[in-house]
Amino acid sequence: MNEQQFWQLIEAARNQVSSPNDGEDVARRAASQLATHPAEEIVAAQQVLWNLMADSYTNPLWAAAYLINGGCSDDGFDYFRGWLLTQGRETFERVVADPDALAELPIVRASAADGLDLECEEALSIVWSAHIVATGSQLPDDAFTIRYPELDPTWDFDFDDHSEMTHRLPRLAALYPK
Repeated sequence: MNEQQFWQLIEAARNQVSSPNDGEDVARRAASQLATHPAEEIVAAQQVLWNLMADSYTNPLWAAAYLINGGCSDDGFDYFRGWLLTQGRETFERVVADPDALAELPIVRASAADGLDLECEEALSIVWSAHIVATGSQLPDDAFTIRYPELDPTWDFDFDDHSEMTHRLPRLAALYPK
């Protein structure tokens, strides 16, 4: 499975759920669909997923997740990026390129108004779950490698500094005032 096929899987899952903003439902549906693929494609999907996780491992996106979720640990950032994956390719790529664009998404606006976190831990298990259903066994230990990039040192500041966050992510900071 390549990246385009992975995104097609996510889009198909989004089209089959009652609320495409429900990351957990999208992840469950994607895992169910992926389980119908040959085992080697399922294993290959794990590398695609972790490559996308690595592509989205940036300080600006982490700062955005911090604003949206009222704080963001390492695991919390993984779960936020899992949620972002379930929002589809167009949204994922736009937000990775410009995290402040999250402020334009209706789900982010609604979450800001309701004080809800945006996370989807289940998205990180799409391939693992599909492999167990399809084969009855866990993914091989060597199914993927993680290649997280170095974080941008110019974003190494206290994310609780609201004036700095307002300067760097003005649209999001307006949705999440202190």
